[in-house]
Amino acid sequence: MPLFEYKAVAPSGETVQGTMEAGSLDMVVLKLQEAGNIPLHAREQGAGGFSLSALRMGRRGMNAREVGEFTQQLSTLLVAGLPLDRSLQVMLELSENERVNRTVTEIRDRVRSGGSLSDALEEQHGAFNRLFVNMVRAGEVGGTLDVTLSRLTDYLERSRDLKDSIISALIYPILLLVLAAGSLILLLVYVIPQFTPIFEELGGDLPLITKLVLGVGSILQNFWWAIVLVTFLVVMQFRRMLADPEKRFAWDTRVLSMKWVGDLVGKIEIARLSRTLGTLLTNGVPLLGALSIARNVLSNTVLRKDVTDASREVKTGGSLAHNLAKSGRFPRLALQMISVGEETGQLDAMLLKVSDTYDVEVRNTIDRLLSVFTPVVTLLLAVLIGTIVLSVLVAILSINDLVG
Repeated sequence: MPLFEYKAVAPSGETVQGTMEAGSLDMVVLKLQEAGNIPLHAREQGAGGFSLSALRMGRRGMNAREVGEFTQQLSTLLVAGLPLDRSLQVMLELSENERVNRTVTEIRDRVRSGGSLSDALEEQHGAFNRLFVNMVRAGEVGGTLDVTLSRLTDYLERSRDLKDSIISALIYPILLLVLAAGSLILLLVYVIPQFTPIFEELGGDLPLITKLVLGVGSILQNFWWAIVLVTFLVVMQFRRMLADPEKRFAWDTRVLSMKWVGDLVGKIEIARLSRTLGTLLTNGVPLLGALSIARNVLSNTVLRKDVTDASREVKTGGSLAHNLAKSGRFPRLALQMISVGEETGQLDAMLLKVSDTYDVEVRNTIDRLLSVFTPVVTLLLAVLIGTIVLSVLVAILSINDLVG
């Protein structure tokens, strides 16, 4: 039987490690749990395996995935009954990275000196955002820190899943575009110029289509640096434009007005907003405070302003759904579900259902767009390549006619 290495937390709170013979990795985890231990790390000697301690941090702090892993591990230890400082100590013992050791040590020392976990997280140079810190603070006040961290883990996982699904869906079309552009550049820069000496030797006036193709190839071959420079300047100018609040607002307005893109952006934003707002309300954060935090997760400044305006009206006793509807930019289904949640006193649960609904809608919308995009790009590539090939054939035939 294979030999497995493991680390676990014993019922006494001590970290234990050793080796165990078992038929599979799952069997090792099961045996540790049956003995009352909390499995933290297990793997076959010389191979990778199960781990709750995949905690790594870059030089400038944790990324989203690492924050999620940190939250999941701390939640697991607290749910198991370990006190906070002991849980942080266990995480410190598991870390093999100096920067992680330094961060966890700072959090642990802050907690041991009488500070709260939320204050300790807030001091970590922005690694934990305002949403994270405020939810932890609400969990501390309500005495439900372990439950709060579990909800945060679920929130971060769902947010990451939506982002990953969008990125995964875009990989193929981006790859297709890159290959298409590469094929065209290869033809225009390296293949077509090989025919130029032949055409010059045979003489005669070339057809217009051939002159255009040769001209484009010559420009790409001799002035590629200018194309790269202009592209760079355009990108920098666009980024500078988005840095201006008024221009950014105008651009975001234009994006929302686009037929397909605007619909997709709106669904992504409402899914993000409702998930954040629902998670905050479930954790006991008041509605006005939750709106103040949740609006910051919106990347579209127009929708963010709409939420800000709605929160002002809610402050005076207005309905959230009614005031969001005033802008005319939020989906009707979402507004109806929010309205039902307000009427039944289950706004938090309804908002989470809205996020689940629009997560599915986003995936379906992306699938529909890609189902149109992929054949269009393929057809366009075929037309362009066919035009290039045709330009060569027409030139050869016209010169042969002249020679004949």
